[in-house]
Amino acid sequence: MELIRGLQNLRPRHRGCVVTIGNFDGVHRGHRAVMDQLAARRAQFGLPSVVMIFEPQPLEFFRPDRSPPRLTRLREKLSALNLDIVDRVLCVRFDEEFAAITAEEFVDRILVDGLAARFVLVGDDFRFGQGRSGDYESLQAAGRRHGFDVGQQATFVIDGKRVSSTAVREALGGGDLERAATLLGYPFAIHGRVAHGDQRGRTLGYPTANIHLLRRVVPLLGVFACQVRGVTKQPAPAVANLGYRPTIAGGLAVPILEVHLLDFSGNLYGRHVRVEFLYRIREERKFDSYEELRAQIERDEAQARAFFDSPGREGPGAAGETTAWPTTRTP
Repeated sequence: MELIRGLQNLRPRHRGCVVTIGNFDGVHRGHRAVMDQLAARRAQFGLPSVVMIFEPQPLEFFRPDRSPPRLTRLREKLSALNLDIVDRVLCVRFDEEFAAITAEEFVDRILVDGLAARFVLVGDDFRFGQGRSGDYESLQAAGRRHGFDVGQQATFVIDGKRVSSTAVREALGGGDLERAATLLGYPFAIHGRVAHGDQRGRTLGYPTANIHLLRRVVPLLGVFACQVRGVTKQPAPAVANLGYRPTIAGGLAVPILEVHLLDFSGNLYGRHVRVEFLYRIREERKFDSYEELRAQIERDEAQARAFFDSPGREGPGAAGETTAWPTTRTP
């Protein structure tokens, strides 16, 4: 998969493609339906497939203080999109200049002059151009003028409910990790590099791998049973705290992910890992003393072990199960 960073890096060899456009936050099962249709068009036209995304996402640009928490940072999104059926990802910088592009300019400059698209696939709620003036009907009209076909992906539904990034956030915020995994098609996960911390976990008898999230808001908080990839050959069971550490020095300004791997010893500093959230143990809370905190951590570990030892644990997130789509390539 080729990553094209910015419209300025489009080259003549990138002309001629089938393309889909969106945020693709979380890359959930609805998005996978889009990819499957794009793959069919790729075969039909015999042209490379392009996924066009935005960085930052439009709501993060327009409402930075009120935008919803991301399910995936850019690196995580690219990893999920790294499929055999996706040839290129065009990552467009969403800034004041881009936000001012009219719907007509969007079509002319990007779809026609930049990509020479033969087929454009969008979702049923797609809007584009300054003030969100462009919609599916206007895109169809532009396609008739410029000679490209336009398709619309129907709403993807599970149990009678629309699959969306918003629905995934709601499931995560409510602690329903099983529902979130059903919507995503795999357990919700956070990627990150293990960094040096203050060794507080080690002094409590529970050394942790500290992962700085590089974001101010996360879609879930609390203590979780997790499995960690990138440490051992098989996913490593773990218990994790995702939050602001309210008991330690008055808490943090930004959330941090602290992961204690069960029955593991070794140096993880600098290792890039994927932490998959399988079961919510409790919410994060402040304790009056480190002794109370240590006692609670012992109970959290016991509950995590009970989860991993429970019989018949099947479905998304079962130990050892692959959590990527079958066609995913390792980045």
